[in-house]
Amino acid sequence: MRRLEQFPNLVTMFFARAAELGDAPFLLRKEAGAWRATSWRETAQQVASLAAGLTALGLKAGDRVLLVAENRPEWCIADLAIMAARCVTVPAYTSNTAADHAHVLRDSGAAAAIVSTEKLARPILQAIAETEGCRHLVAMEPVRTVPSLLSHDWSDLIATPADPATCADAVADVGRQALACLIYTSGTGGAPKSVMQHHGAILHNVAACAAIIAEDFGWGDERFLSFLPLSHAYEHSAGQFLPIGLGAQIWYAESVEKLAANMEEARPTIMVVVPRLLEVLRQRIAKLIAKQGRLARWLLRKADELARRELSGQSRATDAPLRLVLNRTLRTRIAQRFGGALKALVSGGAPLDPDVGTFFHALGVTLLQGYGQTEAAPVIACNRPAAGIRMETVGPPLDATEVRIAEDGEILVRGELVTQGYWRNEAETARAFDGGWLKTGDIGRLDARGRLVITDRKKDIIVTDKGENVAPQRIEAMLNAEHEIAQAMVSGDRRPYLVGLIVADAEWGRSLDEAARRRGVQAAVDRVNKRLSTTEKVRRVALADEPFEIANGQLTPSLKIRRHMIRAAYGDRLDALYSRSG
Repeated sequence: MRRLEQFPNLVTMFFARAAELGDAPFLLRKEAGAWRATSWRETAQQVASLAAGLTALGLKAGDRVLLVAENRPEWCIADLAIMAARCVTVPAYTSNTAADHAHVLRDSGAAAAIVSTEKLARPILQAIAETEGCRHLVAMEPVRTVPSLLSHDWSDLIATPADPATCADAVADVGRQALACLIYTSGTGGAPKSVMQHHGAILHNVAACAAIIAEDFGWGDERFLSFLPLSHAYEHSAGQFLPIGLGAQIWYAESVEKLAANMEEARPTIMVVVPRLLEVLRQRIAKLIAKQGRLARWLLRKADELARRELSGQSRATDAPLRLVLNRTLRTRIAQRFGGALKALVSGGAPLDPDVGTFFHALGVTLLQGYGQTEAAPVIACNRPAAGIRMETVGPPLDATEVRIAEDGEILVRGELVTQGYWRNEAETARAFDGGWLKTGDIGRLDARGRLVITDRKKDIIVTDKGENVAPQRIEAMLNAEHEIAQAMVSGDRRPYLVGLIVADAEWGRSLDEAARRRGVQAAVDRVNKRLSTTEKVRRVALADEPFEIANGQLTPSLKIRRHMIRAAYGDRLDALYSRSG
């Protein structure tokens, strides 16, 4: 089995892989209709040159550098170069407003910013004008700046003479406890906090996840397709540094809209995804199969029955012929839609509806649900075939990761992956720990085989007026799986029953009037209620005026719903559901 060395820092790991792989393709981006590859050797040269350029600007060890760009090769190069200059990367979302950037700049004290385009530079420039401390702006593409700011062209800095081997030697003494980056949490409940991630935390994640790939699937010539925001801890670790550790190629998707085409072109072996994408793919694939006729629908039904037996450990000897038929028909066609080389989809960032997971298993797609949070770099546990995949669990904890359940059911974590705390926020840091254990804020349990089962977010648990505890995320995931429903939020804290706010599926409801849409949504809610306990049933629902989106502040950049923002927009409508008669 191939192994991952015990590297002292992330930059050393990268330069080691670059020295091994040389002219092999590493970073790939589509330009003018064709995929262009940057080799490991070219990337190493650009990292060393940019690091030297940043140092020449006067940046010192420990300085923070804001990084704002779409997923593209330059993002990876900039991230590595910042660390190679012994500075600290501060990734920020491309969706940030000027006020968001101002918060990050003030909180982090960033001395410089690296940005990709003129459009993304505008809110940053506004934020810089409102704050103090940021002295330099490095632009990947031409950007007009303000006179008081020192602006630098990316092309000039990466042309700075530098030797990759010398750069690698210069950072060899940076230890695993050194700060690598400040990752701002998505802020589902308010202003984002800055999580300090040290080199060892991310390296721990890389080594543990690489072990799963090596032991369960075989470590070969891996290809990743990157499309989740790199400013999020999930993609930053699993979509960038894990591929680096594996010596894999990283293909940057053009957009979510072009993801299906990009999958067929890139032929990824591993894909990091979020449940929302899987829910959308499930609905699209199910509709596509339904249109192919009675035989296709029969195959899908049989595939679902087979998947449920396999996942529950109740396979029958007579399943073999059916499995063979499915592998040669339905599953072959689906595999080609994912590029034909996929080993596994890894879902994280939010809870996955077990029925969605079962659907993909039925199609022959290996789906691993992971669990984690930014404060743990971020992966804590992950399903894997060797442990026996169960869709209602997130698998066993990663290697060298301790997990225990507190008396109140909260999941506690300890290990090198755990953050050193929140940047310049001792009070929040103290609240996040219990005797050296990270308090995740999640409720869960360990099953008989040591697999972690997540119940809900501790702070999101609904307590009805009868004192009954209800986990809303599981109910929301079930509602989202219905084809009439695009998004859902369940409410009911200190109330006699649960109510829901529903975003109807746009494609399904396009030809329907308001009354028909309401009837269809209610029918979907009724179907879900049949599978819920009396306490969990959603008694009444209202329709939202527009989708929950990042732009309106109702979704985080990692596509989690921001409950407090949705309640602020629809509180009166939700309250009215309790005042209606009947």
